[in-house]
Amino acid sequence: MDAFVSQLPALLGVVVGALGTGLVAFLSTRSQWKRGQSVRWDERRLEAYGEFAQVLKEIQAISLRVLAAADGDKYRSGLDKAAALPRLADADIRHTLAWERLLLLGDAATVAAAQDWREAVWQLEHRAREVGETTEPLTDVYQQANACRDRFYDAARRGLGVSGGSVAQSDRLQQRLASPENHQPASSGS
Repeated sequence: MDAFVSQLPALLGVVVGALGTGLVAFLSTRSQWKRGQSVRWDERRLEAYGEFAQVLKEIQAISLRVLAAADGDKYRSGLDKAAALPRLADADIRHTLAWERLLLLGDAATVAAAQDWREAVWQLEHRAREVGETTEPLTDVYQQANACRDRFYDAARRGLGVSGGSVAQSDRLQQRLASPENHQPASSGS
């Protein structure tokens, strides 16, 4: 019995060591799994954000081309309303599907920013479709859509942990819109 008692500390050391090794292995595996899940969800969020942004920007671009054509602005690649309506309908279906995916995967700040951009683009689309009454100048509606787009990208980049500073475009686009050379035909030499 004395031999067993003398060996008891070594036996307890082996048991504690085995339990410690098992616990460390479990925690390490669990941590790796969580990191893998995080990367996988970030990839899916990035895809959802990109898909949503692409289709919403398509709706915005088609709407602006219709409005340019209606305004007689031949330098902004106007688009006939009759030709644009089927494209808007198709983009709207894709937008609805992308919106659902964004709602499922997006963080709260990005979803809120996406909702704001979505509503601003709806104003442009409704104006292009001649739905409802609008008194706000087109440049203000356009600027609002671009500012909301900037906020969406800022929130999405923050949520995904993308660094590198701001990628805001609304001020640059506003300056370009106000620039007098935008209303002049391009020279034949450029």
